[in-house]
Amino acid sequence: MKSFDVVVVGGGPGGYIAAIRAAQLGLSTACIDDWRGADGKPALGGTCTNVGCIPSKALLQSSENFEQAGHHFAEHGVKVKGLELDLAQMMKRKDKVVKSNNDGIVYLFKKNKITFFHGTGSFGKSPSEIMVGDETLQAGHVIVATGSKPRALPGAEFDEKLILSNTGALAMGEVPRRLGVIGAGIIGLEMGSVWRRLGAEVTILEALPAFLGIADEAVAKEAAKVFARQGLKIELGVKITSVENKKSVKVQYTASDTSSKTLECDQLIVSIGRVPNTDGLNSAGVGLKLDQRGFIAVDDDCRTNLPNVWAIGDVVRGPMLAHKAEEEGVVVAERIAGQKPHLDFNTIPSVIYTSPEIAWVGKTEQQLKAEGLAYRAGVFPFSANARARALGDTAGLVKFLAAEKTDEILGVHIIGPFAGELIAEAVVAMEFRASAEDIGMICHAHPSLSEAMKDAALGVDKRSLNI
Repeated sequence: MKSFDVVVVGGGPGGYIAAIRAAQLGLSTACIDDWRGADGKPALGGTCTNVGCIPSKALLQSSENFEQAGHHFAEHGVKVKGLELDLAQMMKRKDKVVKSNNDGIVYLFKKNKITFFHGTGSFGKSPSEIMVGDETLQAGHVIVATGSKPRALPGAEFDEKLILSNTGALAMGEVPRRLGVIGAGIIGLEMGSVWRRLGAEVTILEALPAFLGIADEAVAKEAAKVFARQGLKIELGVKITSVENKKSVKVQYTASDTSSKTLECDQLIVSIGRVPNTDGLNSAGVGLKLDQRGFIAVDDDCRTNLPNVWAIGDVVRGPMLAHKAEEEGVVVAERIAGQKPHLDFNTIPSVIYTSPEIAWVGKTEQQLKAEGLAYRAGVFPFSANARARALGDTAGLVKFLAAEKTDEILGVHIIGPFAGELIAEAVVAMEFRASAEDIGMICHAHPSLSEAMKDAALGVDKRSLNI
């Protein structure tokens, strides 16, 4: 029996980062993961690296390049003749990006002397005993980081040919003429955007009556307008009644006006959320407590009900975001080592990598109203930003929300070019409890997109300089 100070079950962003941090702190560490790549070899990185964050961003970039070449280069004086799509090469590049990230994690494990076991990890006779293949590991501490899996629509199970999860959506062999998407969340919008740019007619069906209800209303309204101009057809407030899967897919649904409709498409992406992956853990055998929704129950420090057993990432409460899992992995490793780190869920940013990108951190305006918190808002459009004009990418805005009395930043919401990069300034500011005036007083390079952050911050006090 091999013994380790820490055994991490799961090699996704939460798991591999937890293992690296634990090893950095001098703890003997093992990590277990059962993922295999297209070549059949072990592929560290979990869903995010293999069929999630990384390949989707590769395809988003490639499809955006195709869109720009076909529709926008001409206004820059760049004429393109005989434009062709080589989807096989696009997929090959995507796979190469994924492999590079897989290999990077393997290198980091070797560098930090982390022992890797390929297989499915499960609890043995006790919470400190972990089984993987023929191996039995004795663990001082266990970190469960088994992630999540796509939620299937009842009556429309994934076959990854006609009815697709995120896995199938990233590996289509040809561009469908008609693509249906159920769910207008992050995955639905990103995948819908990829295939629309490549030529598919995309219809997205969303059960909720409001578009992007998790985002600030101003951002959601702007996004709805931009996506409609791009050609994404989005229907809200629908109720799926049946899905027929034969040579094509027929989706019967009730529209928001209670009329019955049919969407016929060549392929259907189902992106209605994800569920925690606790299969094969033997959680019941050792008494690991799950909540009513199947997540591993943890306290604020990610401790489970079992001694020295922790859980992080998608398999526990909180937003299902790779960077949230990473931060939890770091703080748990540090807590095991006796440190006292802190993680503030309110300063975890969210990003949707559509074009334009959408990013936010902190409270939305509708949340502040519901909580009865007094605030002031500052809004600045990218149409008034010099760098955005030079880029030819002026859709969107930056919105700052600050406490009425103290001016402390309560939330920042962006839709526009490189929103996923710009949001980092807001995260830093909120971590240090900065005021909107603090951002407004900082010199930002000119011309830069970051000036939109400065002007929006100044707008809280009605001092924007460029509108």
